[in-house]
Amino acid sequence: MTPLASAPEYALIDYAPSSRSSASEDRLLLDELTHRVSNELAAAIGIVTAAAARSSATEVKIALDRVRERLESWARVQLALQMPDYDTLIDASLYLRQLCHALVRSKLNWQEIELTVSAAPLKLHSVQCWRMGLIVAELVTNSARHAFSGNGGVINVDLVCLEAAVECCVEDNGSAHEGVRPGRGLRIVAALTEKLGGTMEQRFGPRGTRSTLTFPLVEEGVTR
Repeated sequence: MTPLASAPEYALIDYAPSSRSSASEDRLLLDELTHRVSNELAAAIGIVTAAAARSSATEVKIALDRVRERLESWARVQLALQMPDYDTLIDASLYLRQLCHALVRSKLNWQEIELTVSAAPLKLHSVQCWRMGLIVAELVTNSARHAFSGNGGVINVDLVCLEAAVECCVEDNGSAHEGVRPGRGLRIVAALTEKLGGTMEQRFGPRGTRSTLTFPLVEEGVTR
């Protein structure tokens, strides 16, 4: 397992073009929403940066710099979870590490939660990686929110290939209860799992929660 608290920055994924001609209305709406969120984050970062530059108080500058760093970390998560423009094969392990590193910077470091990733190189279609990434981000966020009581903890993310299937597990050592009422996030997870043609199994216990996503491995050259 590789701890990500001090992991290096990863290069953004460059998606190669394909033969798809036009985006659907749903895709256009999603692009518009993503564009708006990115612009608002950039505007907020600019405002905080300018305020820090104008201030003559050291404590204020330090506080504003921390806010700026937090906003920039959220922007990295937003970028990592952006729907790919084209469906092409990418390294799912690199994508997952990039996403998890952004999650560490945006929220887990502030809660003293360690996030580790175990993933060998694995070629997947970018749309599959994107959907898997959305699921992993939601599960990690749920663990950070519900499994720990402010005392820190550990979340492990594992990605393995099982012949014709992919298995991605998110496991924590916290104490979330099985009776927690599912919210919108878990409903989205269920819908994304269905889109992947996969299954989601969750196990709750006194030593933590384990969520296992399994979905079929699409053969090379097959566009979804």
